Amino acid sequence: MAKKRKRSRLEKVINSPTEEEQSRSPNLTKYWLQRYDLFSLYDEGIKMDEEGWYSVTPEEIAVKQAERCRGKVVIDCFSGVGGNTIQFAKVCASVIAIEIDPVKVEMAINNATVYGVDDRVDYVIGDFIQLSHSLKGDVLFLSPPWGGPMYNRVESYTLDMLRPKDGYELFQIAQTITPNIIMFLPRNVDLAQLEELAWLSSPPLTLEVEENCVGGRIKGITAYFSCSAV
Repeated sequence: MAKKRKRSRLEKVINSPTEEEQSRSPNLTKYWLQRYDLFSLYDEGIKMDEEGWYSVTPEEIAVKQAERCRGKVVIDCFSGVGGNTIQFAKVCASVIAIEIDPVKVEMAINNATVYGVDDRVDYVIGDFIQLSHSLKGDVLFLSPPWGGPMYNRVESYTLDMLRPKDGYELFQIAQTITPNIIMFLPRNVDLAQLEELAWLSSPPLTLEVEENCVGGRIKGITAYFSCSAV
């Protein structure tokens, strides 16, 4: 496990989609046109890799999720390029941001610096699953990889489609840390499976499901699990 708090030179960053990138990922341009929904301060030097373009939480949604955690210690388990981490850092007592890809961590540090909150985050390069036994926090935020932008081509997104482990296993790991768990999931997620996660817990957890919209369009579902109000 390695912690990083200082900025360093990024070997490769993507500020806008190049012709080569667009030919490899035709949908990338769609996300670039939404760049100010992703980061309102995009023009101030935000850095993202290709995966970041389609996986970062839109800022408006991240703000609402963070508000539910105000004043608490939050663990962002798959922090990526830092969209959620930044908003947590603005209002939470402490933020631990875990990401297995060191290049993404560098980008996240850069992006947090753009927003002026880089000194309020502890960045950890590592695998959340392997590190889980050593983690302590009030709220655990799970936004694991959805499997790429093709997730919306299925009628019902099931928890076994999450990566790097299925949603049931990730949830069980999360419960060893805290019962207060927030999951950000595709808009077509199977809601019955979320209910199952709540009532199969011991003791059963409270579940609140929220549709997240940007510009009038549903972008995802946030599930708030708790033994009390989060």
